[in-house]
Amino acid sequence: MAMKIVLRDRWLYLMLLPGIVYFLLFKYLPMWGVLIAFQNYQPFLGFWHSDWVGMKHFIRFFNEPTFWMLFRNTVMLALYNLIFFFPLPIAIALMLNEVRKEFLKRFVQTMIYIPHFFSWVVVVGIFYLLFTVEGGVVNEAIVRLGGEKANFLISADWFRTLIMTEVIWKETGWGTIIFLAALAGVDPGLYEAAKIDGAGRWRQLWHITLPAIRNTIVILLILRLGHFLDTGFEQIILMLNAMNREVGEVFDTYVYSVGINQAQFSYSTAVGLFKSLVGLILVLATNALAKKSGDEGIY
Repeated sequence: MAMKIVLRDRWLYLMLLPGIVYFLLFKYLPMWGVLIAFQNYQPFLGFWHSDWVGMKHFIRFFNEPTFWMLFRNTVMLALYNLIFFFPLPIAIALMLNEVRKEFLKRFVQTMIYIPHFFSWVVVVGIFYLLFTVEGGVVNEAIVRLGGEKANFLISADWFRTLIMTEVIWKETGWGTIIFLAALAGVDPGLYEAAKIDGAGRWRQLWHITLPAIRNTIVILLILRLGHFLDTGFEQIILMLNAMNREVGEVFDTYVYSVGINQAQFSYSTAVGLFKSLVGLILVLATNALAKKSGDEGIY
């Protein structure tokens, strides 16, 4: 019976093949490499002949003076991301859902989607032109208003603000897509019934729209927490300099620094593995909480 179903849907299974091969080659096969976190890996000796050292690299990492700095910086950026960025696509999707002029709605959607297609190099370049002290638009405006120029780009105080501003500008519009799709699935009959009962726009939003997309919000929150400590390597490394390193160095940039620049492959793998384990624990814990509260979760 099972074979009959497979033969019947063989073309669908064939279409799955490229995706399966991709995940096997680029997602599952490289996971074998985490073994070097427990070795003194030597490229010329390979996996099989390098010495096993157990938890030595993890113990070293937890005892390094930089550990708490990295942990604090990474968690702070992750919390900023969760507090300031995560709710914005929901709010904008709800506002766009209230726009009745289709042309205006599509125009706004197109405008806010465009920054997503810029690379981080371009985004950081734009912010450099805006905030540099050498003719930057923001500093010129401050001077015209009677203030003094501020070197935002090397200031530790402004580092996190600039990082979050870039993330919000680049990704908020793109993040609305899933919520708009969820809102499109809400039964219009519910709104009609609510109007007949005398419910205004706010009551419709509170009692119909938000409950309708609640599962989507919970699932995306769980997925977001899975990447809680992923603060964006490319963006951070482009914004990092000697003056803001104390608040800007995070796990991702540290792994690059010690793994590639200093060739400490085993140690940097241990750092990366620790970060992945924290993400896994957060996903499992959040999914369990979501199921306890009556939501679907991701599995």
